[in-house]
Amino acid sequence: MAYIEKRVSKDGAASYRVQVRLKGHRQISNTFPRLTDARKWGQSTEAAIRERRYFKTTESTKHTLAELIDRFIRYELPKLPKVQRMLNQQLTWWRAQLGHLALADVTPVELSAVRDRLVANGSGFRETIAPATVNRYLAALSIAFSTAVTEWGWLEDNPLRKVKKLKEPTERVRYLTDDERARLLDACTASPNRYLYTIVVLALSTGARKMELLTLRWRDVDVNAGRIVLNATKNNERRSVPLTGHALQLIRQLRKVRLTDSDLLFPSPRNTSRPIVIEDPWKKALRRADIHDFRFHDLRHSTASYLAMNGASLIEIAATLGHKTLAMVKLYAHLSEDPTRDEVNNMTRAIFG
Repeated sequence: MAYIEKRVSKDGAASYRVQVRLKGHRQISNTFPRLTDARKWGQSTEAAIRERRYFKTTESTKHTLAELIDRFIRYELPKLPKVQRMLNQQLTWWRAQLGHLALADVTPVELSAVRDRLVANGSGFRETIAPATVNRYLAALSIAFSTAVTEWGWLEDNPLRKVKKLKEPTERVRYLTDDERARLLDACTASPNRYLYTIVVLALSTGARKMELLTLRWRDVDVNAGRIVLNATKNNERRSVPLTGHALQLIRQLRKVRLTDSDLLFPSPRNTSRPIVIEDPWKKALRRADIHDFRFHDLRHSTASYLAMNGASLIEIAATLGHKTLAMVKLYAHLSEDPTRDEVNNMTRAIFG
C-alpha cells in the first residue's frame, strides 16, 4: 500500500514523500513536488510490484549477466575451492552464451533455449554431454543467480527456478566381480607406480573417494587404533573409517619408508607438497587387467556392494561411506539379504498357523 506524507520546507515549499509497503517486499520511497505525481507513482509502483515487474525497471536493467558472472567468479568462487575450477568453466560458458543480456532479459525461455543447445551441440569441451552434466551447468548458474537475489539485490527471483532439469538415468551399480578384483590387484601390484596398489586396496577397504585418499596425511592415520580420519570429504565433514586387515598392514609397511619431507601418504615424486596423480597408472592397470566400463569411483560402489552382500544394513553402509541419507545407499538394497523376511514369516505363521 502507498502512503503519502506531505512535507513543508522552511521556505514554505511543499513536497510529497511516497512510501510503498507490501508484505514480503522491501519498502520503496520517492519524493515529488506535486501530489498528483506522487499518487501516480505510488499506484504504478505498487502495481508493478504486485505483478512482479518492479525489478525489471530497476537493478535487473542496470546489470548484465556478464557482470553478474564476473562478480561471482571474483568474489564468491574463492569461497568454494573444491568446485572452483569446475564452476569457473561452467559459468564462463554461460557468459559466452548470454552475457550480453541485461538480467531483466534473462528469462526462463532464453535459459531453456540455451539448455537445449547445450544438449544438442555440447559445451565445446566435449561433443556429447550427459543429462547429469547439463544439470550441473544449470546448477552452476543457479548458484550465481541465488547470490544475486539474496545478497546483491540485483534480481527479485532466480529465473532458473522455472527451467526444468533433464531427467537423469538411475545411477548404475558397477562393482568388481571376484575374478575382476583379483586381476585388478595383480595389475596394480605389477604397476611401476609405488602407491597404486595401496591406494586401490584402501579404496576397496574403506569406500573412501579418490581425493579423500590422495590427500591423506600421516596425522590422519592412527595405526594403533586402526582408523583413518578423512578430512577432504565431499560434504566438508570429517569422517573416521576403520583401518583393518590387509589395508592396515600396507599402511604399516608404507610408514616405514615414508618420505621425511612430506606429511602426505601419497606425495607426488615431482612435488612432495602435492598428492600424486594416478590417472595414467590407473588406466594402464585396467587395460592390463582387461577390465572395461570401470571408473575409480566404482571402487566405492564395490565396497558398498560387498558390504551389502555380506549382511551389512543400509544404515551401516551409509555410515561407512559417509552418506547423510539412506536414499543414497538404496542402490545396494537389492544385494542384501531381505532383513524383513524372518519377521514376515513369523507374522504369517502367527496369523495363519
